Amino acid sequence: CAAALVVTAVGAQAQATGTPSFNAPNRAFEKHEFGATFSLPSGAPEWAAEGQFRFAHNKFDIGLKGGLLSVDAGGTSETSLILGAEGRGGVLQHSESFPLDAAVIVGIGTQEFDSWLIPGGLSLGRRVDLDGFSFVPYAQPTLFIATGGGNTDLNFGLGLGADFKVGEALDLRASFGLFDGPEGLSVSLVWVR
Repeated sequence: CAAALVVTAVGAQAQATGTPSFNAPNRAFEKHEFGATFSLPSGAPEWAAEGQFRFAHNKFDIGLKGGLLSVDAGGTSETSLILGAEGRGGVLQHSESFPLDAAVIVGIGTQEFDSWLIPGGLSLGRRVDLDGFSFVPYAQPTLFIATGGGNTDLNFGLGLGADFKVGEALDLRASFGLFDGPEGLSVSLVWVR
């Protein structure tokens, strides 16, 4: 069981918790946010469901995530606990000379404390306002260090996503992962304050 979890985590190489959930460069909240994420990672994991909480600290914000990851282990499904933390810090704001906002994203996460993921990337995007409809398209190239089972690997992934403002205090977020990093689809519904 533990060997299957390590192989799955090293193969998935996703964001801090092993899911293809990425972050826009700008935060949508002033104080904090909380919500739920459902992911369909490609490869061995079948699905993941997570709760999340993020809080602001000056120009930075810190996020905590936790949930369940269902893994196909040779024809039977095994569910494991996933935990992670992420930090986001803005490094650029759009201007006449550069059209995008940018933030550094770093994190650490574990799957059943048998394997660990350490992602670090740069999120690039910008909020678009269209007569009351607001969204943030973004791209997040990310390097991933994965350890488990005596192995350490370094991989690259690219996350593409969009955060949609649904109401005054509600965001709908979708992201998709490509390459050797986090592959698959993730959708979140988040209450912002």
